[in-house]
Amino acid sequence: MDMINERSSTYGSSHFLEISLKKQEIKQISGIIYEQVSCHGYPNMPMALDLLQPQQEGPLPLVIFLTGGGFIFSNRDNGVQLRYYLAERGYAVASVAYRVTPGTQFPGPLEDVKGAVRYLRSHAERWNLDATRIALVGASAGGYLASFAGITNGVARFDKGENLQVKSDVSCAVSLYGPSDLSKAAEDYREEIQAFHRSEGSLQSLFVNGIPQIGGSPGGLQANPERAAAANPLCYISKKSSPILLMHGSEDLEVSPSQTDLLFQALRAQGIPSERYVIPGAGHGGAYWVQDEVLQVIESFIRQYLEKRTV
Repeated sequence: MDMINERSSTYGSSHFLEISLKKQEIKQISGIIYEQVSCHGYPNMPMALDLLQPQQEGPLPLVIFLTGGGFIFSNRDNGVQLRYYLAERGYAVASVAYRVTPGTQFPGPLEDVKGAVRYLRSHAERWNLDATRIALVGASAGGYLASFAGITNGVARFDKGENLQVKSDVSCAVSLYGPSDLSKAAEDYREEIQAFHRSEGSLQSLFVNGIPQIGGSPGGLQANPERAAAANPLCYISKKSSPILLMHGSEDLEVSPSQTDLLFQALRAQGIPSERYVIPGAGHGGAYWVQDEVLQVIESFIRQYLEKRTV
């Protein structure tokens, strides 16, 4: 302040604002291509992610965010408040686009998620990342993919494409109002709603079976029990599965709240560390999910397992 006082005539009647540095600057790097994949009509389609980088010494723990979108879109612009909340607390945060229906079907999007993990792990030095501390957070369909990827640590069948010299395992995963057993995605709702979800035209049926006109299998999930089982993360739980946080709104009218409880009970039965929170009054997305109380639970869970579990 002495130097400033000596030059007070330069500043005239300006106000001085004393600053205590508590936050780091965050920069965004957009459009990083993490893989090139084939998709119906596209033999070589680039898949991209955006990366938030706190400007501090690293390497930084990494959180990968997976947006929702009903398996028919994956807008990586979503989840802004959650992503910046985590970045302000010292995490690098990648928002990943994955393939969607009708361009692909299961397991294509799951392969993309694991491909993004492998890309970021293999390029950790370039992006100032800690390759041993990676978490996944997803909402809705993204929650399904995040929990599925965490559950299938060590399952080689979903590792396809590039950067196969490194693992796609993660330290923990978070599913926000995500489905698990897609054949029961509407179990809490009226029978007519359940009947639609069982139909050939439901989003989960198209996601699992594909579109018959372009190589998919006709019928709903009940017509293809083997495909439905292959797309059910509960069928893959093992001792290698990562800890998972599950959160659901009590008033969710799109994905049955019991979906996260199904997975929660299955994880507990296998001794996998897991937590589940129900948010009274919350629906499928919306303002409840950007409140500090929710964001604090997510960050606390991630911090706990990135500190104790490295992969």
